[in-house]
Amino acid sequence: MLERLREIIVKYVEVKEEAVTPEARFMEDLGFTSFDFMSMLGELEDEFDVEIDEQEAAGIRTVGEAAEYLEKLANEQK
Repeated sequence: MLERLREIIVKYVEVKEEAVTPEARFMEDLGFTSFDFMSMLGELEDEFDVEIDEQEAAGIRTVGEAAEYLEKLANEQK
């Protein structure tokens, strides 16, 4: 999950894959704008076949939190 998430993240912001660690924060460390983040959420929904709650997504700050959230969603929707 984390590896695929990393591949998607580098399509949205200009960072090296090595910079995308579980501790990396989307806005502060990776340079995401709100628009980048929302656009990425749409791709994540398609990629992982999940329904992301925008309210919950707004509380996600790090790549690790995003990976955990996606894993939880994927397991719930099986």
